[in-house]
This record gives sequence, structure tokens and C-alpha cells, in this order.
Amino acid sequence: MRVMFASDLHGSEYYVDLLLRRMAEEKPERLVLLGDLLYHGPRNDLPRGYDTRAAASLLNAVVPPPLCIRGNCDGEVDQMILDFPVLADFAALFLDGRTVYLTHGHHLEEAASALRAGDILFYGHTHVPDLSVRNGIIRINPGSVSIPKERSRHSYLLWDDAVLFWKDVETGEIWKTEKL
Repeated sequence: MRVMFASDLHGSEYYVDLLLRRMAEEKPERLVLLGDLLYHGPRNDLPRGYDTRAAASLLNAVVPPPLCIRGNCDGEVDQMILDFPVLADFAALFLDGRTVYLTHGHHLEEAASALRAGDILFYGHTHVPDLSVRNGIIRINPGSVSIPKERSRHSYLLWDDAVLFWKDVETGEIWKTEKL
């Protein structure tokens, strides 16, 4: 199965547009958003092209609608302008025979407590791409689409038959690959 994971869009119409262009090229079966879709948060600078209404309009046009979980910057007011559910704190998927758990990351340890060795935990929040194993649980962060931190790239992740590709949202370039 081919799934695109992205996180921390923070209301950037510019980067949401780039992400959706990459999605048109990648042709994933689903887009999974790991939270912080519209608001930039008090600790972040405004991202390039900050326009929450335009970003929401672009996301509302995605077919099929994105699977989404709530980030720490997402609220009930955001749900008023988004046409797909954004208020679940956690979700689970089953991809290529693997249990994949989704959370934003601000409740990472709570999410991890529900998992067992070999399960996969996708999260955002830190704005830093990651692949690590803790207590046998594989933790994966696609990085941030619009506000990367620690000198990382504006990025998303493509899951393609249990092979992970971290990609630059601006160029589409693969900069890291891992096989699970």
C-alpha cells in the first residue's frame, strides 16, 4: 500500500499547495495528516504563505479526504472550516500487515503505552524527521511540511509497501530511505 504522511502544515497555503502537488505525482491511496494543520502556534514564526482559509480550502479538495488526527495547535474552531474530521487524538491503521498507530506527538508516551514491540508509531509535533526504536516500538516522524526545525528539510514521508521515503516537499527529492 502507498500512503503519504505529513505533519505540521501550520496554515501555510504555499506549503500545502506544494504537498498536494507532490501527492498528485506520488499517487498515494491516502494522505495521513498528523496534526497542526492551520494555526502556527505561539512558539513558531509565521510560515511562508500563511493563509489558513486558503490552506483549508486546498485540504478540503483532497479526494479521498485525508485521515487526520488532532495536533496541539488544532481546535474545534478549525473543524468549522475543514470538511474532514480533525479532532481525534489517536487513530490506528493496518498497513502491509503492520499495526500503525497515529498521534501528533504532544502525548507521545501515552500513545506508546498502548503498543507492543514491533508496532509502529507515527507522530509529528517536533518538526524533526525521525526513525527510532524504543521498547521495541518503531517511532517515525515525517518532519514538518512548513516549519522544519534543527536544520531539517520541509518534508513529508511516503510509505510504499513498508519502505519509507522521506522527501523534500519543495523538490520531491528523496533524502532518506528505510525498509521496515
